[in-house]
Amino acid sequence: MAQKTVLDLQKMKAGSQRIAMVTAYDATMARLVDAAGVDMILVGDSLGMVIQGGTNTLAVTLDEMVYHGRCVARGVQNAHLTVDLPFMSYQISPQQALASAGRVMKETGCQSVKLEGGARTAPAIQALVEAGIPVVAHVGLTPQSVHGLGGFRVQGRGKDAADRLIEDALAVQEAGAFCVVLELVPAALATELSARLAIPTIGIGAGVGCDGQVLVCNDLLGLDSRFQPKFVRRFATLEAPIIGAVQAYVEAVRDGSFPAEEHSFHDKRGPAVLARVY
Repeated sequence: MAQKTVLDLQKMKAGSQRIAMVTAYDATMARLVDAAGVDMILVGDSLGMVIQGGTNTLAVTLDEMVYHGRCVARGVQNAHLTVDLPFMSYQISPQQALASAGRVMKETGCQSVKLEGGARTAPAIQALVEAGIPVVAHVGLTPQSVHGLGGFRVQGRGKDAADRLIEDALAVQEAGAFCVVLELVPAALATELSARLAIPTIGIGAGVGCDGQVLVCNDLLGLDSRFQPKFVRRFATLEAPIIGAVQAYVEAVRDGSFPAEEHSFHDKRGPAVLARVY
Protein backbone atom coordinates (compact mmCIF):
# COMPACT_ATOMS: atom_id res chain seq x y z
CA MET A 1 0.00 0.00 0.00
CA ALA A 2 1.29 3.46 -0.93
CA GLN A 3 1.42 6.32 1.54
CA LYS A 4 -1.75 8.38 1.84
CA THR A 5 -1.73 11.50 -0.31
CA VAL A 6 -3.28 14.94 0.02
CA LEU A 7 -6.09 13.78 -2.26
CA ASP A 8 -6.71 10.69 -0.11
CA LEU A 9 -7.13 12.87 2.98
CA GLN A 10 -9.41 15.31 1.23
CA LYS A 11 -11.55 12.37 0.05
CA MET A 12 -11.80 11.20 3.65
CA LYS A 13 -13.39 14.53 4.64
CA ALA A 14 -15.70 14.42 1.63
CA GLY A 15 -16.78 10.92 2.65
CA SER A 16 -17.21 11.85 6.34
CA GLN A 17 -14.43 9.42 7.28
CA ARG A 18 -12.52 10.64 10.33
CA ILE A 19 -8.75 11.09 10.11
CA ALA A 20 -6.45 9.71 12.80
CA MET A 21 -3.12 11.52 13.24
CA VAL A 22 -0.39 10.60 15.74
CA THR A 23 2.96 12.23 16.43
CA ALA A 24 6.14 10.18 16.30
CA TYR A 25 9.77 11.15 16.70
CA ASP A 26 11.78 8.02 15.78
CA ALA A 27 11.70 5.09 13.39
CA THR A 28 10.55 2.51 15.95
CA MET A 29 7.49 4.45 17.09
CA ALA A 30 6.72 5.42 13.50
CA ARG A 31 6.73 1.76 12.47
CA LEU A 32 4.38 0.85 15.30
CA VAL A 33 1.81 3.59 14.79
CA ASP A 34 1.96 3.09 11.02
CA ALA A 35 1.25 -0.63 11.48
CA ALA A 36 -1.72 0.34 13.68
CA GLY A 37 -3.33 2.09 10.72
CA VAL A 38 -3.05 5.81 11.45
CA ASP A 39 -3.78 8.05 8.48
CA MET A 40 -1.22 10.76 9.22
CA ILE A 41 2.02 10.87 11.22
CA LEU A 42 3.29 14.22 12.44
CA VAL A 43 6.88 14.85 13.39
CA GLY A 44 6.04 17.70 15.71
CA ASP A 45 8.29 20.34 17.17
CA SER A 46 6.64 19.12 20.37
CA LEU A 47 9.78 16.97 20.45
CA GLY A 48 11.29 19.95 22.25
CA MET A 49 9.10 19.05 25.23
CA VAL A 50 8.45 15.32 24.76
CA ILE A 51 11.96 14.22 23.71
CA GLN A 52 14.24 17.02 24.85
CA GLY A 53 12.47 17.81 28.14
CA GLY A 54 11.98 21.53 27.52
CA THR A 55 9.14 23.68 28.80
CA ASN A 56 8.08 24.79 25.31
CA THR A 57 8.93 24.22 21.63
CA LEU A 58 10.90 27.40 20.94
CA ALA A 59 14.43 25.97 21.17
CA VAL A 60 13.90 23.29 18.50
CA THR A 61 16.05 23.86 15.41
CA LEU A 62 15.51 23.13 11.76
CA ASP A 63 18.43 20.67 11.87
CA GLU A 64 16.66 18.76 14.65
CA MET A 65 13.39 18.63 12.73
CA VAL A 66 15.22 17.30 9.67
CA TYR A 67 16.98 14.67 11.78
CA HIS A 68 13.82 13.40 13.46
CA GLY A 69 11.82 13.65 10.24
CA ARG A 70 14.36 11.49 8.44
CA CYS A 71 14.28 8.93 11.27
CA VAL A 72 10.48 8.74 11.25
CA ALA A 73 10.31 8.44 7.46
CA ARG A 74 12.31 5.22 7.66
CA GLY A 75 9.52 3.62 9.70
CA VAL A 76 6.55 4.74 7.60
CA GLN A 77 4.98 2.79 4.76
CA ASN A 78 1.31 3.77 4.68
CA ALA A 79 0.57 6.98 6.56
CA HIS A 80 0.91 10.50 5.19
CA LEU A 81 4.00 12.04 6.81
CA THR A 82 4.12 15.73 7.72
CA VAL A 83 6.93 17.57 9.51
CA ASP A 84 6.74 20.78 11.53
CA LEU A 85 8.68 23.88 10.57
CA PRO A 86 10.17 25.09 13.88
CA PHE A 87 10.14 28.56 15.44
CA MET A 88 11.82 31.26 13.32
CA SER A 89 12.36 28.98 10.31
CA TYR A 90 9.50 30.61 8.34
CA GLN A 91 8.36 33.79 10.14
CA ILE A 92 10.87 36.19 8.56
CA SER A 93 9.61 35.97 4.98
CA PRO A 94 7.90 33.67 2.48
CA GLN A 95 11.33 33.14 0.93
CA GLN A 96 12.70 31.88 4.23
CA ALA A 97 9.68 29.60 4.60
CA LEU A 98 10.27 28.22 1.10
CA ALA A 99 13.94 27.53 1.81
CA SER A 100 13.14 25.80 5.12
CA ALA A 101 10.27 23.74 3.73
CA GLY A 102 12.27 22.76 0.68
CA ARG A 103 15.06 21.48 2.85
CA VAL A 104 12.66 19.49 5.04
CA MET A 105 10.99 17.91 2.01
CA LYS A 106 14.30 17.02 0.33
CA GLU A 107 16.12 15.71 3.40
CA THR A 108 13.34 13.82 5.19
CA GLY A 109 11.18 12.35 2.43
CA CYS A 110 7.96 13.68 4.01
CA GLN A 111 4.82 14.44 1.99
CA SER A 112 4.00 17.83 3.54
CA VAL A 113 5.10 20.40 6.10
CA LYS A 114 3.16 22.03 8.94
CA LEU A 115 3.44 25.61 10.12
CA GLU A 116 1.63 27.68 12.72
CA GLY A 117 -0.37 30.87 12.35
CA GLY A 118 -3.43 32.16 10.53
CA ALA A 119 -3.70 35.25 8.34
CA ARG A 120 -0.16 36.36 9.17
CA THR A 121 1.20 33.06 7.82
CA ALA A 122 -0.94 33.03 4.67
CA PRO A 123 1.76 34.57 2.41
CA ALA A 124 4.23 31.85 3.44
CA ILE A 125 1.64 29.12 2.88
CA GLN A 126 0.85 30.49 -0.56
CA ALA A 127 4.53 30.56 -1.51
CA LEU A 128 4.99 26.94 -0.48
CA VAL A 129 1.87 25.73 -2.26
CA GLU A 130 2.83 27.57 -5.45
CA ALA A 131 6.18 25.73 -5.27
CA GLY A 132 4.39 22.39 -5.03
CA ILE A 133 4.85 21.84 -1.28
CA PRO A 134 1.66 20.68 0.48
CA VAL A 135 0.96 22.53 3.73
CA VAL A 136 -0.83 21.62 6.95
CA ALA A 137 -1.82 24.84 8.75
CA HIS A 138 -2.24 25.26 12.52
CA VAL A 139 -4.51 27.78 14.27
CA GLY A 140 -5.96 28.25 17.74
CA LEU A 141 -3.30 27.67 20.34
CA THR A 142 -0.06 27.98 18.40
CA PRO A 143 2.69 26.75 20.76
CA GLN A 144 5.42 28.79 19.08
CA SER A 145 3.50 31.91 20.20
CA VAL A 146 3.11 30.68 23.79
CA HIS A 147 4.58 33.83 25.35
CA GLY A 148 2.45 36.16 23.25
CA LEU A 149 -0.66 34.16 24.10
CA GLY A 150 0.05 34.24 27.83
CA GLY A 151 0.65 30.51 28.15
CA PHE A 152 -0.95 27.30 26.91
CA ARG A 153 -4.53 28.59 26.99
CA VAL A 154 -7.77 27.83 25.14
CA GLN A 155 -8.21 30.19 22.17
CA GLY A 156 -11.36 31.54 20.51
CA ARG A 157 -13.44 32.16 23.62
CA GLY A 158 -15.78 35.11 23.20
CA LYS A 159 -17.14 36.61 19.99
CA ASP A 160 -14.15 38.76 19.07
CA ALA A 161 -11.64 35.95 19.64
CA ALA A 162 -13.87 33.48 17.79
CA ASP A 163 -14.21 35.85 14.83
CA ARG A 164 -10.42 36.24 14.64
CA LEU A 165 -9.93 32.48 14.72
CA ILE A 166 -12.51 32.00 11.96
CA GLU A 167 -10.70 34.63 9.87
CA ASP A 168 -7.41 32.81 10.45
CA ALA A 169 -8.84 29.44 9.41
CA LEU A 170 -10.40 30.88 6.26
CA ALA A 171 -7.16 32.69 5.43
CA VAL A 172 -5.01 29.54 5.55
CA GLN A 173 -7.56 27.70 3.42
CA GLU A 174 -7.56 30.52 0.88
CA ALA A 175 -3.73 30.48 0.87
CA GLY A 176 -3.80 26.83 -0.19
CA ALA A 177 -3.35 24.74 2.96
CA PHE A 178 -4.86 21.29 2.39
CA CYS A 179 -5.52 20.64 6.08
CA VAL A 180 -5.61 22.63 9.34
CA VAL A 181 -4.93 21.67 12.95
CA LEU A 182 -7.28 23.28 15.50
CA GLU A 183 -5.62 23.27 18.93
CA LEU A 184 -7.36 24.15 22.21
CA VAL A 185 -10.47 25.61 20.59
CA PRO A 186 -14.00 25.53 22.10
CA ALA A 187 -15.82 22.47 20.75
CA ALA A 188 -18.74 24.40 19.27
CA LEU A 189 -16.39 26.75 17.39
CA ALA A 190 -14.32 23.83 16.07
CA THR A 191 -17.52 22.14 14.87
CA GLU A 192 -18.59 25.32 13.09
CA LEU A 193 -15.20 25.67 11.43
CA SER A 194 -15.19 22.04 10.32
CA ALA A 195 -18.54 22.59 8.60
CA ARG A 196 -17.47 25.86 6.95
CA LEU A 197 -14.05 24.75 5.70
CA ALA A 198 -13.60 22.64 2.57
CA ILE A 199 -10.31 21.27 3.94
CA PRO A 200 -10.04 18.69 6.75
CA THR A 201 -9.74 19.93 10.33
CA ILE A 202 -7.60 17.97 12.78
CA GLY A 203 -8.46 18.68 16.40
CA ILE A 204 -6.48 18.48 19.61
CA GLY A 205 -8.45 19.71 22.57
CA ALA A 206 -11.10 20.91 20.07
CA GLY A 207 -13.95 18.47 20.64
CA VAL A 208 -15.51 15.73 18.59
CA GLY A 209 -16.76 17.89 15.71
CA CYS A 210 -13.46 18.02 13.81
CA ASP A 211 -12.73 15.88 10.75
CA GLY A 212 -9.90 14.15 12.60
CA GLN A 213 -7.88 14.08 15.80
CA VAL A 214 -4.20 14.17 16.74
CA LEU A 215 -2.44 13.05 19.92
CA VAL A 216 1.20 12.77 20.88
CA CYS A 217 2.24 9.11 20.84
CA ASN A 218 3.74 9.30 24.33
CA ASP A 219 0.51 10.75 25.72
CA LEU A 220 -1.91 8.23 24.26
CA LEU A 221 0.39 5.42 25.43
CA GLY A 222 0.61 6.78 28.97
CA LEU A 223 4.39 7.08 29.11
CA ASP A 224 4.44 10.05 31.50
CA SER A 225 2.01 10.05 34.43
CA ARG A 226 3.06 13.60 35.33
CA PHE A 227 1.38 15.01 32.20
CA GLN A 228 -2.41 14.85 32.47
CA PRO A 229 -4.11 17.56 30.37
CA LYS A 230 -7.88 17.44 29.98
CA PHE A 231 -7.76 16.83 26.22
CA VAL A 232 -5.65 13.64 26.41
CA ARG A 233 -7.14 10.17 26.70
CA ARG A 234 -4.69 7.43 27.64
CA PHE A 235 -5.38 4.35 25.53
CA ALA A 236 -2.73 2.47 27.51
CA THR A 237 -0.72 3.06 30.69
CA LEU A 238 2.76 1.87 29.81
CA GLU A 239 4.94 3.87 32.19
CA ALA A 240 4.74 1.36 35.05
CA PRO A 241 5.27 -1.77 32.89
CA ILE A 242 8.33 -0.20 31.27
CA ILE A 243 9.82 0.72 34.64
CA GLY A 244 9.02 -2.79 35.85
CA ALA A 245 10.73 -4.39 32.87
CA VAL A 246 13.89 -2.35 33.37
CA GLN A 247 13.87 -3.13 37.10
CA ALA A 248 13.68 -6.84 36.24
CA TYR A 249 16.66 -6.41 33.90
CA VAL A 250 18.66 -4.64 36.60
CA GLU A 251 17.91 -7.44 39.07
CA ALA A 252 18.87 -10.12 36.52
CA VAL A 253 22.19 -8.42 35.83
CA ARG A 254 22.94 -8.10 39.51
CA ASP A 255 22.00 -11.66 40.46
CA GLY A 256 23.80 -13.13 37.43
CA SER A 257 20.74 -14.69 35.79
CA PHE A 258 21.30 -12.54 32.68
CA PRO A 259 22.95 -13.28 30.37
CA ALA A 260 22.19 -16.98 30.50
CA GLU A 261 23.66 -19.79 28.41
CA GLU A 262 21.28 -19.14 25.51
CA HIS A 263 22.47 -15.54 25.30
CA SER A 264 26.16 -16.43 25.05
CA PHE A 265 28.53 -17.12 22.14
CA HIS A 266 31.21 -19.85 22.17
CA ASP A 267 34.37 -20.65 20.22
CA LYS A 268 32.75 -22.93 17.67
CA ARG A 269 30.97 -22.63 14.35
CA GLY A 270 27.45 -21.28 14.46
CA PRO A 271 25.33 -18.27 13.59
CA ALA A 272 27.08 -14.97 14.17
CA VAL A 273 24.51 -12.53 12.77
CA LEU A 274 23.82 -9.45 14.87
CA ALA A 275 20.47 -7.70 14.55
CA ARG A 276 21.69 -4.63 16.43
CA VAL A 277 25.07 -3.19 17.30
CA TYR A 278 25.96 -0.92 20.20
